[in-house]
Amino acid sequence: MKTLLILNDPAYGTERSYNGLRLAGALAKRDDNDVRVFLIGDAVSCAMADQKVPDGYYHLDRMILSAARHGAEVGCCGTCMDARGIDDDHLTEGARRSTLDELTDWTEWADKVVTF
Repeated sequence: MKTLLILNDPAYGTERSYNGLRLAGALAKRDDNDVRVFLIGDAVSCAMADQKVPDGYYHLDRMILSAARHGAEVGCCGTCMDARGIDDDHLTEGARRSTLDELTDWTEWADKVVTF
């Protein structure tokens, strides 16, 4: 199964991106799943490396790395990154700058598209 997850919400303040990354990680760990995650809008902040969060709080950058290590591809909207002053050097391992054209390609590729 080829699944594309599109995340829109900021890293913290809601749990949508957290739950989307939880699902992406769980899907990526299963055999016969091909997973891609596209971070758009405020969700690009999820991919910022070395996040400092209170003890016991989730680290979205670590969740992205875990999903990527299990084979998920993670793309970040370059226009959205630029609008928020996030450059490629700020991205965590496992995430990379992407484009709307790539999101379009991924959407056509996917058997299922899930948005958060």
